[in-house]
Order: sequence, then C-alpha cells, then structure tokens
Amino acid sequence: MPTETELTGPVDLCLRNGRLNPAAIGWSRSPLHTCNLHGRWPRKKRWNYWAVTTETHLFSVTVSDLDYAGLVFVYVADFAARRLQEVTRIMPLGRGIALPDTVEAAVQFAAGEVRVDMTPTPSGTSLAVGIGDFHGRPLVAQFTITDPPGHESLNVVIPWDEKTYQFTSKQNTLPAHGRVTLGEETILFQGAQSFACLDFGRGVWPRDCVWNWGSASGQQDGRTIGLNLGGQWTKGTGYTENGVCLDGRLTKISEELSWGYDRSDYERPWRITAPSGAVDLTFSPFLERVAASDLGLVKSEVHQMFGRYDGSVITAGGETITVTDLVGWAEDHVALW
Repeated sequence: MPTETELTGPVDLCLRNGRLNPAAIGWSRSPLHTCNLHGRWPRKKRWNYWAVTTETHLFSVTVSDLDYAGLVFVYVADFAARRLQEVTRIMPLGRGIALPDTVEAAVQFAAGEVRVDMTPTPSGTSLAVGIGDFHGRPLVAQFTITDPPGHESLNVVIPWDEKTYQFTSKQNTLPAHGRVTLGEETILFQGAQSFACLDFGRGVWPRDCVWNWGSASGQQDGRTIGLNLGGQWTKGTGYTENGVCLDGRLTKISEELSWGYDRSDYERPWRITAPSGAVDLTFSPFLERVAASDLGLVKSEVHQMFGRYDGSVITAGGETITVTDLVGWAEDHVALW
C-alpha cells in the first residue's frame, strides 16, 4: 500500500515565489496549513463549502473565489419529495469575496439580498445564511455546528507539481442543529442523524480537471461514521483524499479508489472500491443535482447525486465496519477553468 507523509506541525502551503512548499506535502489529522496563495492569476481557486444533512433534508452553502469570478450558491434538498432548489450569485473578479488562508477563520459575504456568515466559536462554527428571494420566498438559515474535542479530520495536499497543487480539509460527522426557514415553511435539522460537513479548498489548479467526491455522515449501530472518498483528480500524485472517520478518529486510506458508474444514467448504483478491500461500497442515488455552465473559455458540469451507501470499510486497526443506508452524496465533476 502507498505511504503518505503525516504532518504534525504548522506549515505554509507556498514558498515566497508562489510555488508549492515541499515541506507542506503530506496529510494531517487536524488543519495545519496556512494557504498563503499569491500570484498565478487566474489559476488560484478558493472555497468554503458547508453541507448539513439529516435523514430527510440537506442544506448547503458555498462561498468561492476562482480568481476571475466569485460564486456564492445555496441549495436545499427535500429527500422525500425528491426536490432540490438552488440559487447562485456570480461576482465578476470575485468582488466582495475575501476568503482566509486558514480553516479556522471567519468568512463573511454580503451583497444585495444575500448574506453568508461562517463564524468560528469556542465549540465549533456558527453558520448563518439569508437570501431575500429564494425561488420566490425569503430564505433564512441558522446552524450551530459542534467540533467535538479531539475530533479528527482529513487534511491533505495534492501535489500535481511545484506550480499546481491543492490543499483540502474535509471535516465530516460534525454534530449540527438548526433550521432553514423558507417563507412560512420551517425545516428542522436536529437529532442523532444531523451532521455537518466542511469542504475547505485552497490551491493552484490545472486548466482541465475531472474529479469524483463522495461523502457521508451518520450513526450506525450506536457509532458515528463518516466517509470521504475521492477519485480521478489525485491519480499519480502519491496522495489521496480518502478516509474513514469512526467515532471521531480518522483512518487515512492511501489507495486510489475505483469508481464505477454510468455517465448516461447517473441514477444507477455506483460502486466505489479499494484494491485491498478497505473500501467496498455501493452508492444508490435517489436525487440528482446538476450544475452546468458554458462561458466559452470556462466550462463546468457537475452531477451531484444524493443517496445511500451500503457495504463495508476497514479501519486502520483492522476492524470491519458495516455500512447500511448511510445518507450522503457522490459526484462527477468535469471542469475547464
């Protein structure tokens, strides 16, 4: 099995010339990188993505800066109704968006009738979103997200080369409670199956990229399990974004995963496996989110499927964990950016 370097101390992602700091290459169980990106316009990409799930609903908000444009998008999914609604705002050249260099720092955005507030607290994160017109209704969302003491996350640098690289922090199984109000409708996020997931990304990307990302959080037989599964974009780098978080402890999976799915019918079951058997999962979608744009020189298409995971994963200690009806998502993303 491939060997990846585990980092244990703070480190800058970049050198003074904007290239990848060799000392930053590795992974860690908590965020240690300062993502001091500079230069390299328009290749720099920054984003903070939050999603909160229950057995019945999902709420998500993203603030991103792609150098030449900023995007803020919010979506709400009702699993039982098989309904998803989304609103996106685009800011040319990222005007009004300022994303920090570290994971544990605040993000605020306000423009027109849209506001987003991601604020660290002593116990986690306070997340607040407001949109004046969300498909004809005002949207107000407020969440309290808890980061339990000692809770481990997956933090890794993917080094394509010294000029192109990505730091990602994937944090799942974070207990969350709150509500989303849409006009007179209120959706509660609470209880043992209400969890938040953070995707923090900072890097300098190649022009063309294809990736898979799968994530899930939930209680299984009295234990808390989180999946973070990646594919395609990390091949050949020596590093992956694959890991299992069991009761707050991370098992890093250094193998590249095999992703099997039908691009002509994304609603068919997906198979996600590791050569060693450490990951053996079937993902069964029940709702699709499609986000596509074609601006000529810039193109992007994502099929994000929401569904349930079944199968098994094996921890670093050799324990086989059965996964049954675990709510999450899996996506196929192609971008020319």
